[in-house]
Amino acid sequence: MIRVRLPEQLRTLAGVGKEVWVEVEGEVTLGGVIDAIESSYPMLRGTIRNPATGRRRPFIRFFIAEEDYSNLGPEEPLPATLSGGREVLMVVGAIAGG
Repeated sequence: MIRVRLPEQLRTLAGVGKEVWVEVEGEVTLGGVIDAIESSYPMLRGTIRNPATGRRRPFIRFFIAEEDYSNLGPEEPLPATLSGGREVLMVVGAIAGG
């Protein structure tokens, strides 16, 4: 099981608390985690990544243990510390403006 912390807007849309747990089969990749989130919470489809391209949305970032994994390819493995919830994958909605 993988522990995922969602930003407020996505929590509200999905009707969940601060963190959710998702099951990822096999090697844990960013694409696999997003697949699991979208499968468990279909209302979030298209909010984290563009459904046409599969790429993350421009103002969405991913962090694990204060390291930025936002530019990681969807099939590249994530740290083993995610398994069992030892670490949390944080989905962060970036803020822009001036």
